Amino acid sequence: MRSGTVLRAAVGAAISIVALWLVLRGVDLARTGEVLARADLRWVGLAAAFLATDLVLRALRWQRLLRPIATVRYTSMLGYLLVGYLANNILPARLGELVRSHYLGDREGISRASALGTVVVERVVDLVAVVAIASAALLVLSVRGVVASAVLVGAGVAGLLLVVLALGIVAHRLPGADRVRIAVERWPQVRELAGKLQGGLAVAGRPRTLAEALVASAAAWTVAILAWAAVGQSIGVELSMGQAALIASGVALASAVPAGPSNLGTFEFAAVEIGKAIGIPAASAFALALIIHATILVVTSIGGGVAVARLGWSRKAMEPDREA
Repeated sequence: MRSGTVLRAAVGAAISIVALWLVLRGVDLARTGEVLARADLRWVGLAAAFLATDLVLRALRWQRLLRPIATVRYTSMLGYLLVGYLANNILPARLGELVRSHYLGDREGISRASALGTVVVERVVDLVAVVAIASAALLVLSVRGVVASAVLVGAGVAGLLLVVLALGIVAHRLPGADRVRIAVERWPQVRELAGKLQGGLAVAGRPRTLAEALVASAAAWTVAILAWAAVGQSIGVELSMGQAALIASGVALASAVPAGPSNLGTFEFAAVEIGKAIGIPAASAFALALIIHATILVVTSIGGGVAVARLGWSRKAMEPDREA
């Protein structure tokens, strides 16, 4: 497992380096500096408030997804989420998702595999919401070309993940499931771990739970889009709600690609390319990406630091799941 993690980290770092190179070769850095120098920090502060609200709503979504398995206090869920985001700022390839799953399991006495299953469901719900927002924005703005193609690929991936999620939920009912069950009887740890993971995935099969997660996602993405619009105002780029929605959702789709810590490179590359597609100069689009990315890092790092101070650090949260 460690070798797989190292490989994933190496691939993520390489992707970030390539993405940064592509951005820097096509952007006037001097012009970007001028745009950054005149940024209105009052609008940036408003964006930070929107981003903090986004995190609050994402913690609520995760709590509702976990509810069929266990009842956990909201403040604790917010803490676990923030610890995971802090880890994502430090670790490559979104490994913070594993950290928060393990943190939740360790602190609440819940199977870490089941906790990870709810995180997988959360990620799929988020991807579906992002694809829906991006698709609607594309239709409103009549954007074509590479951006539209990328969203189409994202829609395909989202569809595939939904199928995989559905198969994971009903795996025990599929033809040949009995033979697989008999085959893994010799590895009871694997069998039990798979059962716990499936238990986490099964929350997606509850209509009320899924509906609550979708409502929370809609609210979270609304304030995230407002954060992008506020940062645009800070540098004199007046984004319509459709434009802000397209950039926010497009960057989120790009961030789904395992990259370096905090999705460095892929975040900026997506923002610049989408910005150019809707008529924003590359230098301004790059400045927009740098400001909001830095704001996200500050908000999540402060929040994560407070959560770690409150919850305490756990070495077990960094170890592979060895549950039986």
